Amino acid sequence: MIAGVNRLGIDLGGTKIAAVVLGDDGAERWRRRIATPAGRYEDTLAAIASLVNAAKADGHGPFSIGIGTPGTPAANGLMKNCNSECLNGRPLQQDLAARLGQPVALANDANCLALSEATDGAGAGADVVFAVILGTGTGAGIAVNGRVLTGPNGLAGEWGHNPLPWGKDDPQHSCYCGRSGCVETLVSGPALARDHALVNGGALGGPGIVAAATAGDTAAQATLERHAERLARALAAVINLLDPDVIVLGGGLSLLPHLYERVPALWGPWVFSGGVRDPVRTRLLPSRHGDASGVRGAAWLGRGAR
Repeated sequence: MIAGVNRLGIDLGGTKIAAVVLGDDGAERWRRRIATPAGRYEDTLAAIASLVNAAKADGHGPFSIGIGTPGTPAANGLMKNCNSECLNGRPLQQDLAARLGQPVALANDANCLALSEATDGAGAGADVVFAVILGTGTGAGIAVNGRVLTGPNGLAGEWGHNPLPWGKDDPQHSCYCGRSGCVETLVSGPALARDHALVNGGALGGPGIVAAATAGDTAAQATLERHAERLARALAAVINLLDPDVIVLGGGLSLLPHLYERVPALWGPWVFSGGVRDPVRTRLLPSRHGDASGVRGAAWLGRGAR
């Protein structure tokens, strides 16, 4: 870490671009949010530059810069797997560094969540943190000893595009990745609403399902239990492979309090040696920084980019 230098983090989302400046102590010095230019790459570059310039104009420079994105850079430097499709095939990191006149660190938004929560969040002090985004999509990042894992293909943590394990009757919904039956298609926010509609009809969204369940609606309660059981199976596979100290949930569905009770209660049969005599010790926790965790992780990401 470079002492005495602020950290600017930018979270590039599909509908908004959030920016924050952190001090070395993690204290927030400045924050700004603007709309993402829809489908326009050059305008996206300009919007990010406007946030950087605004932070400088407000007296918060010099700073390192880290960017969280909805995809990942391939080995050739071009973006891939972005649900904001105007970014795919573009040298985003290179173009931003040239426009801003300084190095820029860049990572997937789930990796930024993992770094944030491992640095000063719910996973602080843990050796291995697996951080999950449960929202419109489903992704994950891995931090080991406070450092994000990426891998030679930039795919470490791409848990949402594996098949949901140990399921005989799980629907095999098509996924935008070109396959079917992916974890994302069964545990994301839209997946929760779709599952309820398939079983019960209607068009209740996630908040409506939760409200109905709280009011005693047995069909809504059953929907939440199916979702929790599927999430438990998906995370049990992670425990068997990675054995993280902490699994942190972020994204809209992370606000569902029953998940932190039901999922650990359900994952035991699927975890190798997860019996009564050897209970699963992995902790399942909500992100400490909530919606701000991704942009904070982007700020910490930039520590080595100056």
